[in-house]
Amino acid sequence: MIGIVLVGLFIILMVIGIPIAFVIGIVSLLGFMNIPYIPEAMVPVKMLNGLDSFVLLAVPLFILAANLMNSGQISQKLIDFSLSIVGHIRGGLAHANILVSMLFAGVSGAAQADTAGVGKILIPNMKKQGYDTETAVGVTAASSTIGVIIPPSIPMIIFAGLTNVSVGALFLVGIIPGILVGVGMMVLVYFLSLKNQYPTYQRASMKNFIKKFLDTIPALMTPVILIGGIISGIFTATEAAAFASIYTVFVGMFYYKTLKLKDFPKILVDTLTLSSLSLFALAAASALGQLMSYYRLSTWAEQFFANNIDSRWLFLLIIIAFFLFIGTFMDAIPAMILFIPVILPVAISFGIDPTLLGIVTIMTLAVGLVTPPYGLCLLLAAKIGKLPIERSFKAVIPYITIVVVVLLVVAFVPGVAFYVPELISPDLF
Repeated sequence: MIGIVLVGLFIILMVIGIPIAFVIGIVSLLGFMNIPYIPEAMVPVKMLNGLDSFVLLAVPLFILAANLMNSGQISQKLIDFSLSIVGHIRGGLAHANILVSMLFAGVSGAAQADTAGVGKILIPNMKKQGYDTETAVGVTAASSTIGVIIPPSIPMIIFAGLTNVSVGALFLVGIIPGILVGVGMMVLVYFLSLKNQYPTYQRASMKNFIKKFLDTIPALMTPVILIGGIISGIFTATEAAAFASIYTVFVGMFYYKTLKLKDFPKILVDTLTLSSLSLFALAAASALGQLMSYYRLSTWAEQFFANNIDSRWLFLLIIIAFFLFIGTFMDAIPAMILFIPVILPVAISFGIDPTLLGIVTIMTLAVGLVTPPYGLCLLLAAKIGKLPIERSFKAVIPYITIVVVVLLVVAFVPGVAFYVPELISPDLF
């Protein structure tokens, strides 16, 4: 009965608009209050313990790196380089939007930072070039989801911390799915561009291309150094995030000379604001996870699936459908904190590799970044483009379809995602 009441309260608080982090905290507190021999002080204790992790320090550091990139106009360098590659194709600016999201993903690991930084530049430019607002907003929001699929990825770091899966393995598994999502979106944009006769840019000369490439090398080297360093064991994910921030400061201040000391107060405030939202939700989710452990929810879930589901494929479909639903009103980090400890033992019992479960979960929750009512990337892009959320969501639906198709391929043909890690570093598995 207590469980039913808490679930009902959770839903009611969500419906009336209370932020998810506070909803989780309130439900956790009330849940522990109904256990006589456990003091209410258990909630703040578990919240603090939930953040007592060296791995989690990577979250604010990667967000800092992304904000430094945006403030230092490194995003503009990536856009210029992307245009020199795909600008001559019909709908070149939309293609560049997707390509720069793929490049940006290799540095920041934060989809929201991609939407904010790239969107502020490209959405107004796309509208000036004759793109309708729906296309500008839809492409920008949808392509930002690649930021959590292509490594480095903050949700991958969280998942690794929850499951003891190698961060390097997760990073490698995300490479091909991220590329497939980006290429799929570019194919869709090409056909939409033919239909609507979106403009093209003049093909860049080899001299101009080389110039743009050389100018962008410091930024492009970041993911190579980060992923290579983690896989080779030179540094951990958190140390990689710290390096990314320091490296971005150096590049922005001394190479491009676009980052100034006066920019740092705003950068730090923005970083702390965004980091606090994620980390507070994570802390609250840790407390609720402890409450769920007390009620042995993972044991119940394992017994339920064992008695009712006899196929790993059906189990994966259920997990995908579940996280598609959860992602519409909850961020990926608290969603994983709450449910991965419950789902992981069941997945292992079905013979599913935890790394495969990780990439499937992360790709599924990435869809939630562009689905109302939560959809932070969709909300940011809609705000920049000054487009109502209903029209913004309609515009992003075709791109969501691309992500879901690639997700199903990855889930049911694991060799697609595991090709790169097995080729480069099979000892990670």
